[in-house]
Amino acid sequence: MGLPIKFRHVPARLAAGAFILNSGMGKRGMPDDGAAGLQQMAAHAFPQLKEMSPKDFGKLISTGEIALGVALLTPLVPTWLAALGLAGFSGGLLRMYTKVPGLTRSDGIRPTADGNAIAKDVFLAGIAGTLLIDEITSRGR
Repeated sequence: MGLPIKFRHVPARLAAGAFILNSGMGKRGMPDDGAAGLQQMAAHAFPQLKEMSPKDFGKLISTGEIALGVALLTPLVPTWLAALGLAGFSGGLLRMYTKVPGLTRSDGIRPTADGNAIAKDVFLAGIAGTLLIDEITSRGR
């Protein structure tokens, strides 16, 4: 019995995993004002986040990104599971992108200059979708 990932999944998992792990590590020990800014943006999409302190939010987002990055980079984590985590994470980013005022143009889809930083993360949703589709369609072969 081999590892629970396919060789063809390695490039996508490495790219997404390294990107997210680096992002999470960069948020480790983030100052409260930086965490508060991220929290304010995220609360547009997920109002419940307003209830947390900025310090707790910073720890949560950093730890979550590190955990997801490690899961994507670890070959012992099945691709379907890592891809589901990535789908949830990227879905949250895209929800935030559509809910934060000023990130999209009047059509609600195309990014403004301010929205490009988050809109570019659509590639994570594409990777998650590709991995999940491959897992579903290749079962039983």
